[in-house]
Amino acid sequence: MAEINRAVKGTNDILPGLSEKYAYLESKMFETASLYGFREIRVPTFEHTEVFVKNVGDTTDIVQKEMYTFLDKGGRSITLRPELTAGTVRSVIEHGLVNGALPLKVCYLGGCYRYEKPQAGRLREFHQFGVECFGAASPAADAEIISLAKQILCEIGIKNIALYINSIGCSECRKEYSKALKEYFRANIDSLCDTCKDRLERNPMRILDCKNPDCAKIAAGAPVVIDYLCDDCREHFEGVKAHLNAAGVDFTVNPKIVRGLDYYTRTVFEFVSNDIGAQSTVCGGGRYDGLVKSMGGPDVPALGFAMGMERLVLTLQNTGADLPEADRCDLFIATLGEKAAMKATSLCAALRADGFEAGVDICGRGLKAQMKYADKIGALYTIVLGDNEIDSGKAKIKDMETGIETEINLDNLSDSLMELKLNSAYAENE
Repeated sequence: MAEINRAVKGTNDILPGLSEKYAYLESKMFETASLYGFREIRVPTFEHTEVFVKNVGDTTDIVQKEMYTFLDKGGRSITLRPELTAGTVRSVIEHGLVNGALPLKVCYLGGCYRYEKPQAGRLREFHQFGVECFGAASPAADAEIISLAKQILCEIGIKNIALYINSIGCSECRKEYSKALKEYFRANIDSLCDTCKDRLERNPMRILDCKNPDCAKIAAGAPVVIDYLCDDCREHFEGVKAHLNAAGVDFTVNPKIVRGLDYYTRTVFEFVSNDIGAQSTVCGGGRYDGLVKSMGGPDVPALGFAMGMERLVLTLQNTGADLPEADRCDLFIATLGEKAAMKATSLCAALRADGFEAGVDICGRGLKAQMKYADKIGALYTIVLGDNEIDSGKAKIKDMETGIETEINLDNLSDSLMELKLNSAYAENE
């Protein structure tokens, strides 16, 4: 197949039949987030490259290896967003949203772009749902964000999940931790990959997140950040755990979690599923109290999370979750002759205005081909409309599943169709 007829590697088409499942999940996510006071924000697909280099971190794999960066026609360096937090922070600063009533709560859904090896649950173009909360510094805010993430996952039907939390401290207590990491990794420097050798002096915590097997093996024995927390960070983390217990949210402290972005501080967390293989994290997030200030905004605390839509759908498919199927045509009107075609157009317009999905032939097919098409699209009911039906004002409507035909008045088509659907639904529930 020619490349012009093939999607770019690492991208997927979301086709009818699957798109309805995505739409259902997205609706449930926004609906649940609104219960916590979150409102939708939409930010551009691309930003000035510095937005990500400065805030995601120039020692991260995302910035070093994965960003789609290019010069626009004005010679400016532009990057397709690899994640949505940095762009959202830029937006709320630019429009002064963090100068208003706090906490500010926003949520979003959008495509992200990273050049990495495609695999199950990981694509070069993927989609994230996420939330960001600005202006809340208390442990209660951390617990609320985590509780929201759990409720969303439960609402969409993901069951086999575990919550892991950690604290990576603030900039002050991380100084001592950084010293301990440097000392540990220097003793193993010959076994580190070239990227991690570069990270050793600039940001040794990034070595903990390296996917190289040799580096991961060494990192497994490294000091853990939780042992180096200052008193304030330790108290904050204890508060987070207490609030999670009060909310009835089960968790496990995992001192190895550091997350993959440089802007995180204090609380970090992941929800993990065992249903999609190696790529098991279905939600990740945490606190990033210094990010707004580092981008030129006021010194306000912030935290949030993101969920990869493709991973969520893959998880639900692997577990056989009950997701909605595509809507089916309520009524297809097959026609005989031009007069019937005109009448069918009028009837379909009225049905659609009443909220029914109605279909009529627009390809000039014969009657047999029209009925075959109605069957292919899964029409619930059909009517054959000809001169006799138009003259009498009556027609037979056929239940395509049972084959039962019922005579109805064309002038009351919407009412008749509604009654038939209600009776069918009642019979199914008996």
